[in-house]
Amino acid sequence: MNKILLLLSSLLLVSCINVKIQNTKTDSPKKKEVVKTNHETFSYQEGDSTYVMQKYFLVLLKKGKNRNHSKEEAAEIQKQHMAHISWLNKIGKISIAGPSENHETVSGFLLFNTETLKEADSLANLDPAVKAGRLEVETLPWWAAKGSKLK
Repeated sequence: MNKILLLLSSLLLVSCINVKIQNTKTDSPKKKEVVKTNHETFSYQEGDSTYVMQKYFLVLLKKGKNRNHSKEEAAEIQKQHMAHISWLNKIGKISIAGPSENHETVSGFLLFNTETLKEADSLANLDPAVKAGRLEVETLPWWAAKGSKLK
């Protein structure tokens, strides 16, 4: 339990941004265009600091009901699972991912930077390990200060 609390505390410090910076076709290749998103945010002030909080979605990857795969099948499912996580990272939908350690039911965590819970949940459920029944998904809304990072 302490390890999960430590991991969740660490996740609180994760960094994500609410805007995407894209190159525009202009005379200067250094000019950037800011594309706004529809992420849910709010601001609050503490002393002389203003914090912008953004809603993210924490996915708990739980051990699924079908864990009776052969060693070879399990290895192939794991390979596809890791490819899925790499794809999510490449398309900018997750901010952090990692396994848990020695937990009865939770195998890992994904922190999604999507606009809605439905999108995060749908993307998590595309995971081949979820489709094979080795993992199950629980998706939770989670707030973090923009610009925070792991230490």
